[in-house]
Amino acid sequence: MNAPDEVHIASFVLQHRAGALQALRAAVAAEPALELAIASDTRSVVVCETADRYQVMDLVDRLRELPGVLNVLLVHHHAEPADALDEPVSPPIASGASA
Repeated sequence: MNAPDEVHIASFVLQHRAGALQALRAAVAAEPALELAIASDTRSVVVCETADRYQVMDLVDRLRELPGVLNVLLVHHHAEPADALDEPVSPPIASGASA
């Protein structure tokens, strides 16, 4: 079960036919939870932000059903309480490693 007021952030890599990019762009534009982060002829990256982990998987299924989409890979999924996103981020602590 989802905790109340959770935020789920996920990213997907899509493999698709060259002619499918226009339909992919339209499908992503029609879904407020999705953003097309990187688009190319045969591979694209889509970012997702929802309040429900089940919606993340529903969106994966819907993207897979698009004509010309060959595969949708869930690359990353992170969930945390929504109010945690409003908290300030502390600066990173130096590890002592040189760059």
